[in-house]
Amino acid sequence: MGTTKHIILFGAGKSATVLIEYLGRITLQNKWICTIADIDLPSIQSKIKGIETLIAYELQVNDATSRKSLIATADVVISMLPPSLHFIVAKDCLELRKHLLTASYIDDAIKAMENDIAAADLLFLGEMGLDPGIDHMSAMRIIDHIQSIGGTIHSFKSHCGGLVAPENDTNPWHYKISWNPRNIVTAGKAGATYKEFNAVKVLPYQQIFSNCDTVVINGIGKLAYYPNRNSLTYIPVYGLNEASTFMRTTLRYPSFCSGWQKIVEAGLTSDEEEIETNGLSYAGFFSHFFERNDIPVNTNQIIDQFEYLGINSKELINRGKQAVSTILQQILEDKWKLNKGDKDM
Repeated sequence: MGTTKHIILFGAGKSATVLIEYLGRITLQNKWICTIADIDLPSIQSKIKGIETLIAYELQVNDATSRKSLIATADVVISMLPPSLHFIVAKDCLELRKHLLTASYIDDAIKAMENDIAAADLLFLGEMGLDPGIDHMSAMRIIDHIQSIGGTIHSFKSHCGGLVAPENDTNPWHYKISWNPRNIVTAGKAGATYKEFNAVKVLPYQQIFSNCDTVVINGIGKLAYYPNRNSLTYIPVYGLNEASTFMRTTLRYPSFCSGWQKIVEAGLTSDEEEIETNGLSYAGFFSHFFERNDIPVNTNQIIDQFEYLGINSKELINRGKQAVSTILQQILEDKWKLNKGDKDM
């Protein structure tokens, strides 16, 4: 009889919910143990639902002693922490010789560890969520097939996005939150770089959501897409150096993009600016930024979208002094939440 396998999961936020359900099933089936570590102990406990193979562990991830002690007991570590925190877990996993899985983009700091990871005979597997992840896997299946029969790929566009299922699409933005809400607010802030007809295109944040191109999806209809981050780094990874067009994109409905462009133009995603919300209504919050930046709300679609978010609501926010982006995120988490039984597309 071998020893019981031990999985460590860092992070029990919204994005980890379905993963925790899955880990509950496979640990019971295989008689493994999974420890779920997060600063929010009640959140873990609400998600493990008394499953005996799942252990809730309260942890402040910056507590190096507790973090390393926990990792030392693992057979494999999964990080579902905010992307900026993956590196500290990765360093511990390299030092303690533990395999690591993440869903997030591989950043430069972890990429720089590549030779040391290989020398230690470890598996660090990243970019294995929806996007990045399933998009890579499905793309490579197609690319490998085309190349195996002698084909040449001249243009590559990968469209991916977590959209609400049509039967649960009940708001004028045609969007509900099924992943990290912070990433929704910050989407596009880094701009985008891609290749089109052998020319490198660079879009600043202010242009990401304006004039989005569209693609027709069978059974769904017309969706909009915007370029996602820096596509160029994936050209050699995909083996498509000869392609004249290479673009990775995010899918939304066309109305979402035009509405979100107004949010960007109004400065509602600002992390730098803080405002006092005590005594401030939702109507006052939106009106202040729309009027200050001279943003017209002049179509039925835009009117419906911002009425849904509360542009006419006299309800007070009353959450003290906060960054503008934080206030927006709180509004979106309330208005775009998945209802019980909702699913994504």
